[in-house]
Amino acid sequence: MRSIGGYFELELAHGQSYHPNAIALNTGRNCLEYVLRTRHYRHVYVPYYTCEVILEPMQKLGVTWSFYGIDRNLELADDIRLQPDEALLATNYYGLKQAHMQALASRYGHRLIVDNTQAFYAPRIEGIDTFYTCRKFFGVADGAYLYCDQPLGMELEQDHSWDRMDYLLQRIDLSPQAGYAGFREQSGRLVGQPIKRMSALTERIMASIDYDHAARCRRDNYGVLDAALRSHNQIDVPLDAEAVPMVYPYLSNDTHLRQRLIDNKIYVAQYWPNVLQWASSDSIEQHITTRLVPLPIDQRYGSDEMTQIIRTIKSLPA
Repeated sequence: MRSIGGYFELELAHGQSYHPNAIALNTGRNCLEYVLRTRHYRHVYVPYYTCEVILEPMQKLGVTWSFYGIDRNLELADDIRLQPDEALLATNYYGLKQAHMQALASRYGHRLIVDNTQAFYAPRIEGIDTFYTCRKFFGVADGAYLYCDQPLGMELEQDHSWDRMDYLLQRIDLSPQAGYAGFREQSGRLVGQPIKRMSALTERIMASIDYDHAARCRRDNYGVLDAALRSHNQIDVPLDAEAVPMVYPYLSNDTHLRQRLIDNKIYVAQYWPNVLQWASSDSIEQHITTRLVPLPIDQRYGSDEMTQIIRTIKSLPA
């Protein structure tokens, strides 16, 4: 029976998730494991330019992999021909490559696996195994969505998230700096997690988000940065009519830019240091890893923050 009365819980709106028809799991890497288990792939082609955690399910299941290259437009550069027990894993980089995902789906069909962890709003291409994660776009500690038409055939335990939320609360009550160590720690705790259903807490948070507002903010902020920086950006990243980007990818030869932004409390990530060990020193992937700065454009910010970013990049006084 449901409990009645007692102390109040955290107040969250009762809405609907953005992917109500997807399989709600605990992590993106476990979405990939789900696909590998159900499709029985023996070999997967993986882009050099990706996070090392994507290899975790393949290592766990004994699935082999080969790396492939991308071009300056963040699109497949190699001529890959799949065998019946092989798949191609493709990343919808920064939420900006949906058209390329469509082209790959036409070429590879159901043996394509789309990694939409950077493209939360991108629609699933019909019949294509596709997965998303929540925490790259919203304030949650875990959670992922998977579209796969093949059942796993096993009962999944539900995850819990209450003990992973400290850093999210610290950011609100204290500062981003106060919660950063906790963020790093909790990210590490996701390694090796078994496939589980999304926690009730993450489900409730994801059902309380104003997705339309978040999408508008991201697109508007992207537009402000692109108008100011496009002529200096070494990567061509147009925003399609329906795309909702994760960040604004800015590629330049300014080797001090990342640190200058951080020194001005504009915190930017580096995707992904492991690529420096995987790809050759003269590769596009090495260049992008060392020089591309993902500028924040998310729903927490508006034109004032975008102006601050632009001034810092151009070294203009406030």
